[in-house]
Amino acid sequence: MITGNKGEWSEIYALFKLLGDKQLFLGNKDIEKLEGLVYPIIKILRTENNGNFEYSIQDEIILVSGDEEVLKIPISDFKDKALSLLNAIKQNKERTFSVPEIEEFMQSINCISLKASSSAKTDITIVVHDQRTNQQPTLGFSIKSQLGSPSTLLNAGKTTNFIYKINGSIQPQEINRINSLIVKRGKKESADLKGRVKAILQNNCSLDFYKAQKPIFSNNLVLIDSLLPEILSQIVFDFYSSEFSHLTDLLNKTADKNPLNYDIENEHKFYEYKIKRFLTDVALGMMPSQVWTGIYDATGGYLIVKENGDVLCYHIYNRNEFEDYLLNNTKLDTASSSRHGFGEIYEENGELYFNLNLQIRFTK
Repeated sequence: MITGNKGEWSEIYALFKLLGDKQLFLGNKDIEKLEGLVYPIIKILRTENNGNFEYSIQDEIILVSGDEEVLKIPISDFKDKALSLLNAIKQNKERTFSVPEIEEFMQSINCISLKASSSAKTDITIVVHDQRTNQQPTLGFSIKSQLGSPSTLLNAGKTTNFIYKINGSIQPQEINRINSLIVKRGKKESADLKGRVKAILQNNCSLDFYKAQKPIFSNNLVLIDSLLPEILSQIVFDFYSSEFSHLTDLLNKTADKNPLNYDIENEHKFYEYKIKRFLTDVALGMMPSQVWTGIYDATGGYLIVKENGDVLCYHIYNRNEFEDYLLNNTKLDTASSSRHGFGEIYEENGELYFNLNLQIRFTK
């Protein structure tokens, strides 16, 4: 029996839906269809444990081929199964669940697992016809679903910690008090991170960016833009010291402060441009723990499975729409401070430091 969560089942839904629609619809920053812009789909490629399979679209028939075997499946079957699966995903309240009727159909078309075995960021590979260039590129897409919990764009870890030096003096007793500040949500207790930052500032101290905790992440950021560690450290600090969490709000706040003293007399969008570059690189391949070469893994972009069942494409050909989507639909989120080692004042070589963590999640 195949079981999975809503996000995992959404990958199979996207496969069925795209084969049923026979085309990719492009989306804008508000996750709505861009009218008149579509890519006809020629075929979808999928790697399973038992081989490589092609789902080729020919009129109203899908040809499923792998090794010798060729199956002919009516497109109406994919449309019907997509609708059934969408309803099953929406109605299910369990964290993981099975859909026997869909599993039976999956096995009949050599689709034996929820996640195609592929590289880290690519969930589905599609060959499209690009009418502008008259070419047929093979594009890898990462699938993000709005049917389940909002997914993360940048996962938290010690790899995404920023270290701040505390300038000013705090008495040991006060340090213990600050480090013990907690917040209660129902029966759960967690570190009061915003309260701790506020308490440090109330002791007439400042939190000044020192460095990113891990050199690989720091150098990945510098590769994208030499001043990106400083820009992100300001955004992270503003998240933990204000009411803002949406990236657009935090970015505007940083741009207003202009901490790097850019020449903004002619209204150059320095901060927005650099953060969009960062978000795009994260979306298409950059991971904090691995050396980033600048080579995109998901060569196509993102597919978004909307709550209403539409599947929208954000393509790096349409880079402006893709960047606007990423910026407008993400927020900073608080990860576990105990697991990732941040949120407590500590001393090293007679100096006080405080770590804050960067995690970016989609808003929908």
